[in-house]
Amino acid sequence: MSQLFTPFSIGPLALPNRIVIAPMCQYSADEGQATDWHLIHLGGLALSGAGLLILEATAVEPAGRITLGDLGLYNDATESALARVLSSVRKVSPMPIGIQLAHAGRKSSSCVPWEGGLQVRPDEPGGWQSDAPSAMPHGAQEAPPHALDAAGLARVRQAFADCALRAHRLGLDLIELHAAHGYLLHQFLSPLSNQRADAYGGSLQNRMRFPLEVFDAVRAVLPPDFPLGVRISATDWVDGGWDLPQSVAFAQALHARGCSFIHVSSGGVSPLQKIALGPKYQVGFAETIRRETGLPTMAVGLITDPHEAEAIVSSAQADMVALARGILYDPRWPWHAAAALGAQVQAPRQYWRAQPRGVSDLFANARIGQR
Repeated sequence: MSQLFTPFSIGPLALPNRIVIAPMCQYSADEGQATDWHLIHLGGLALSGAGLLILEATAVEPAGRITLGDLGLYNDATESALARVLSSVRKVSPMPIGIQLAHAGRKSSSCVPWEGGLQVRPDEPGGWQSDAPSAMPHGAQEAPPHALDAAGLARVRQAFADCALRAHRLGLDLIELHAAHGYLLHQFLSPLSNQRADAYGGSLQNRMRFPLEVFDAVRAVLPPDFPLGVRISATDWVDGGWDLPQSVAFAQALHARGCSFIHVSSGGVSPLQKIALGPKYQVGFAETIRRETGLPTMAVGLITDPHEAEAIVSSAQADMVALARGILYDPRWPWHAAAALGAQVQAPRQYWRAQPRGVSDLFANARIGQR
């Protein structure tokens, strides 16, 4: 039996298999509001047969958006727009849906990727002043961010909690806090971006303080058993930066606070990073964190072959396998993985006739007749 296609539970949330669709920014919102693009995009992914879909990085305040096209969940208009999309998607798919709550920090106020992705300076049209742990820009030629003071820290903490309440009200099944890829919470963790001299900078315990406070604030407004996890960058890929041992310590602190899962990625905080790209290049990080913490763990990063994904789960390197760009390229990846591994996958009955000849019982509960 394929282990990739066995059920898995994150707290009370039951997943039909171990395949997760990772958050992927679409840069297609209107003033933070989900649009028809999100309806079509998410509707397609919800028919893929994956066990869980996590919505893209969703800003907790307008200034926390990466670009003007980022999804948000910070007011009634953004909540209502997302509710419309979710209502339609849920009519055609039972797939569990989570959301990633995020703040871009010093990487905010940027152009969308297909327009170059460069910073839009605060004095330019469409730009705004970014916030960060320290007044250090991400790139040498960028305008420096504003270093958050006590009032700013309190505002951002509350913004995360308020957005979590909105997500719960929308009936989302899971929340992931974004502490990876060089965004605000990761900026506090990394000594490359956090040069504070107060209780939020310096030692590892101090650098973890604000991300842990955000986690606690969100945990406090949700039901005790609601699935709440964190995505981290296990390493900055820069000497002297955030690394795997610090990631283990952070994950252990999260576990003690009731964290439901850890989603292990890497990089993003510095243009100086030197990433050793290759198939499964981040899986070893996930394996170490899973072994050292006991947290349910998602592995992600250039996992494209079904047999590789199967090996990751069956050898206990991770509990779940997440796909991002790979599932954009092949939105039926779970179907093809099930066929390759001799497993079954959930599919809408309108598609049951798509089962290839010579592949038996691919679609669970399918009854395919001929007329």
